[in-house]
Amino acid sequence: MAGSHGKEGRFPLPILQGILPVNRATLPAEVLAGLTFACLAIPEVMGYTKIAGTPVVTGLYTILIPMALFALFGSSRHLVVGADSATAAITASALAGMAVSGSSEYLALASLLALMAAVLLIAARLIGLGFLADFLSRTVLVGFLTGVGIQVATGELPGMLGIEGAGHGTITKIMDVAQHFGQTHWPTVVMSAAVLAVVIGCKRLSPKLPGPLFAILGVILCSWAFQFSASGIGVLGTVPGGLPALSMPDVNWNWSLFKQLLPTALSIFVVILAQSAATSRAYAARYDDKFSENTDLVGLGLANLGAAFTGTFVVNGSPTKTEMVASAGGRSQIAQLTTVAIVLVVILFLTGPLAFLPNAALSAVVFLIGVKLIDLKGLAAIYRQARSEFWIALATAAVVVFVGVEQGIIFAMVLSLIDHTRHGYRPKNAVIVKSDDGGWRSKPITAPNQFEPGLVIYRFSHSLYYANTQRLSDEVAAIVGQSDPPLRWFCVEASAVDDIDFTAGYTLRGVHEQLKSRDIKLVFLLVEPNVRKELDRYGITDLVGADAYFETGNALVEAFHPTNKPPA
Repeated sequence: MAGSHGKEGRFPLPILQGILPVNRATLPAEVLAGLTFACLAIPEVMGYTKIAGTPVVTGLYTILIPMALFALFGSSRHLVVGADSATAAITASALAGMAVSGSSEYLALASLLALMAAVLLIAARLIGLGFLADFLSRTVLVGFLTGVGIQVATGELPGMLGIEGAGHGTITKIMDVAQHFGQTHWPTVVMSAAVLAVVIGCKRLSPKLPGPLFAILGVILCSWAFQFSASGIGVLGTVPGGLPALSMPDVNWNWSLFKQLLPTALSIFVVILAQSAATSRAYAARYDDKFSENTDLVGLGLANLGAAFTGTFVVNGSPTKTEMVASAGGRSQIAQLTTVAIVLVVILFLTGPLAFLPNAALSAVVFLIGVKLIDLKGLAAIYRQARSEFWIALATAAVVVFVGVEQGIIFAMVLSLIDHTRHGYRPKNAVIVKSDDGGWRSKPITAPNQFEPGLVIYRFSHSLYYANTQRLSDEVAAIVGQSDPPLRWFCVEASAVDDIDFTAGYTLRGVHEQLKSRDIKLVFLLVEPNVRKELDRYGITDLVGADAYFETGNALVEAFHPTNKPPA
């Protein structure tokens, strides 16, 4: 992955790049931003554990060691690394049939996925696979996260209604809710509605108010005072405190397990790459900061190692958390380290009250997280501006909802590649003709198409590769067939061609023979040096001659109309 550049004077070693230099004037604001973020993030990450299927305390663990490791070893001053709804949903989707949700075996498998993601991230840095971050287009990412949002939100409906959830998959869960709606526990519904009202009301008053924190603290206090559990409202029960134990994931280490989890780890790896890189780029550009995507890969890898060895699940660069910190005034990883310190205090001393937290309250918080991921405005913008890409985004969302999150991310990658190939497969080629004022302009490949009588300049607007070579052959044949008067020279204007593969080289040889049979000379204009080397390697230069390449349009026209020199 390529690095990005901004302000100079940063710490030269690949550590503490997100912290140094420290601006003492803004230090109090950084600490306050970290405090504000802790108030917002603590209830949110506990909610993510419901998505991931792990114990509540593991959510707090994601913003302890993992967040601290990225703050120390990453380069982005703004990217917040912690629990994330997309990777949590992929984890739950993959492990659903392998172990009982919330069990020690399940948690060990979730930690193993974090370890595998860490290895892939560090390997990507070592062997240069960071370019995979670009394999998820903005279009499919909107569709993917919308699908995740629908799945997450619908998955919390049983918890908010106080009924037992069963089955896997969005449609199955919705059908299950409909079948058991008569078993709805109305005190739980009232409590869920109150949580939703507090969170939404705070957001309406001010986006900076920690609505989820107010709601969680309020409902814990009410649960303790009025003994919600005696009314049939389920509560978390004892939440273990203390620091997480450092250990390897306790799994049966064997190759078949790795093979089973590898597709999921790869899916998580791609989501982390795409989401983290996009967020880092956006905030570095906003604040004119310097960052290195390669260093961030190492930071993300170490953060996931920290997650794996502290018994929690995958962490990711989160755009929503990054915006929380930025809007609160955070401008470096000092804010995140402040959050780590606050979470450390909570884990050591304040997990006791969490025993009174109703399960439905967390379901309500997670429901709103899911709703927030459903990007109807983004889908509407895609529909207005790029209709064909809208259907790609919608198809991606549908696969996530109807099939699964892991399959959705693979489908999203395939659709992104198909969409890219589609543009290259059908490039908008043109012919160059003279404008009314004597200049040059491009026009569609229709008759009349000659620049001058006997000369066609054909502009190919994409790299030449196996998927579009047939289009090259067809358009050359069409242009030659439409030309009147007959052509003497056929010029390929190659300024947009930056690569020619073996199939395209073979096709160009055929085009040369096709033109030669009609006594038409094949020439090239504005060929890049590396493309010229490829043409030489494929034997095209031997066929057309070294004098068939022109660096300017004037040189081409002058060669087409050679000056008659007087005899010596």
